[in-house]
Amino acid sequence: MISLSFMIMLACSANTEEKASANNNNNLKGTTQNSEATDTAYFAGGCFWCIEASFEQIEGVVEAVSGYSGGTKKEPSYKEVSYGKTNHAEAVMVIYNPQVISYDVLLDIFFTAHDPTQLNRQGPDVGKQYRSAIFYTTEQEKQKAQAKMKALASKFDDPIVTELKAFDFFHEAEDYHQDFEEKNPNNSYIVNVSKPKIEKVAEVFKDRLKQ
Repeated sequence: MISLSFMIMLACSANTEEKASANNNNNLKGTTQNSEATDTAYFAGGCFWCIEASFEQIEGVVEAVSGYSGGTKKEPSYKEVSYGKTNHAEAVMVIYNPQVISYDVLLDIFFTAHDPTQLNRQGPDVGKQYRSAIFYTTEQEKQKAQAKMKALASKFDDPIVTELKAFDFFHEAEDYHQDFEEKNPNNSYIVNVSKPKIEKVAEVFKDRLKQ
């Protein structure tokens, strides 16, 4: 059993970085969104560090950006989201090339990277900001997500509790959250919580990894 002190140590936060973080400039991590043949998808599955890194290793994913979706405030801060004041989920915007990877495969990766049966939590991270959610942008995405959840239902011991919600807006998280796993490979949370999820995705989708 993980002790309470260890859970606190592992919580998806970075107090030191938070104090020194720069203001969010809404540049979406420097990504050029009008790149040829790209589309976007929005997912939430616990700490965004884990989901972002899981997607970024996949061929066809141009960029994965950590941020916030599903809440009531247009420009929330990490502190506000962490305190549950805005109803946001830690989310990831996945910019991808649909000629290389389909939305269906993105869904498969998403459901591999986290446990969709945990309500308002993922492992040591507890709170509605860590809920499982898919923010669809089209009716087709909604139908694909519904079909995927139905198909996967028998593969889990407990019911899938992933929220399916129409996309409203995405607010990019503070700079220090972007590429956090890559920049902080020895962080205790990354080593103990993120890495196993990222490696699981890499194993299941080994034929789709970037070279």
